[in-house]
Amino acid sequence: MTSLSSSPSIVALVSAAGTFPVMLLALPAGAIADILDRRRLLIAAQGYFIVVIGALALLAALGIITPWLLLAFTFAVGVGTALTMPTWSAIVPELVPADELPAAIALNSIGINISRAIGPAIAGVLVAAAGPWLVFALDALSCLGILAVLLRWRREPRKSELPAERFFSAIRVGLRFITHTRALQAVLIRGAAFFLFASATWSLFPLVVRQELGRGPEAYGVLLACIGVGAVAGAMLLPRVREKVSRNVQVAGATVLYALAALTLAHVPNLGLLAVAMLMTGVAWIAILAALQVSAQLTLPDWVRARGLAAYVIVFMGGMAFGSVLWGQIATAIGIPAALTAAAAGMVIAIGLTWRFRLIDGHAPDFRPTMEWPTPLIAETPEPDSGSVMVTIEYVVDPAKRAEFVAAMRDVREMRRRNGAFFWALFHDAAEPTRYLESFMDESWTEHLRQHERASVVDREVQRRANGFLAAGQSTKSTHWLADR
Repeated sequence: MTSLSSSPSIVALVSAAGTFPVMLLALPAGAIADILDRRRLLIAAQGYFIVVIGALALLAALGIITPWLLLAFTFAVGVGTALTMPTWSAIVPELVPADELPAAIALNSIGINISRAIGPAIAGVLVAAAGPWLVFALDALSCLGILAVLLRWRREPRKSELPAERFFSAIRVGLRFITHTRALQAVLIRGAAFFLFASATWSLFPLVVRQELGRGPEAYGVLLACIGVGAVAGAMLLPRVREKVSRNVQVAGATVLYALAALTLAHVPNLGLLAVAMLMTGVAWIAILAALQVSAQLTLPDWVRARGLAAYVIVFMGGMAFGSVLWGQIATAIGIPAALTAAAAGMVIAIGLTWRFRLIDGHAPDFRPTMEWPTPLIAETPEPDSGSVMVTIEYVVDPAKRAEFVAAMRDVREMRRRNGAFFWALFHDAAEPTRYLESFMDESWTEHLRQHERASVVDREVQRRANGFLAAGQSTKSTHWLADR
């Protein structure tokens, strides 16, 4: 794009065109990945990439690429990325034991960043020698290797007696899970605070090389390779870092390092020193991404994993997309060095503003299904999708523990909502204040049965804490109500 246009705002749109589709489509893609077989979805996406990127290579070889056509193809590739990013992330826990998940995510990042280290250096030479068409063609051909691996993988199918979720219902349930899981929200908030400012480095980096340094694709490839090398080195160091500091401290320290590298990029026009700054950028980038992604994975049971990770992808790519446009406009108005300086300052300030949102540390919660909810007593079999289901549960509470019971029921509310309920309320009897009635509603009888399947060891403990405040000799009583049309 820098050879087609010198405008900072147009160049910055390349990053935005690749990330906006992900921001818009990641949640629907996550729902699809939780409904369909993830392996088949990834295979179909690779076929899509071969067609789209192959067409881009052909047009580039014919020399008819314009700035807006390049943006259109970048957007089309972004659509494919939206379909695959949540799915790739969601399959990692299927491939390794839970205690190896942090190492697996770091290893996955090493693979990505080895590609980032080698690929741009090769691409810089190829662009200088033959033009960008050859790089696009090799990119399309690389999808064949991914296809070969996916075709050899035999994924164990998920076991359930219930039919697959409906698409729009799955999106709604995914949103409920996200909005009622505080640990996941902390990841999203911390991520948004970083990515919005971090995007300035990625979007303005090509312009620094071309305009501030006066260099071409070879220098850009070398500096981008330094980021990849730094990321690989950072991933190798992460296990030792995690032995000494929490993920919260890891993210804060890496953010400061990233900000210092951005200041160097803004004010030091020396290729050797910039190479060091790019190494620092890679180390910081991988440390932050690994901490955020591991924290996100630890908050998610398998049934909603792709949808939860889609929310993280939206924050990641959305922050990068909005940030690319924002910092492109700011750089046009006040200059590239000033824009990078402002972004570095914003990163550091954001640490203090988001510090109270703590990332999960230690082991993952136990999301294994318990299947302990008793099968509902029914006089006739309801139609699976005939209408809403209301469940009421009666509690008789120890009079001295009413306040503790109500506090414990707040966690029950979050548990019901993140497992799919669209309504929840707690009432007490005006004539008998120790008698409470919990009420929640599911979209259909099938969706209610999904709550039975989703009830995990963590959920059981939440319910047990609330039941611990019942009066002596009392137990709960549940009733299921079906909506009449």
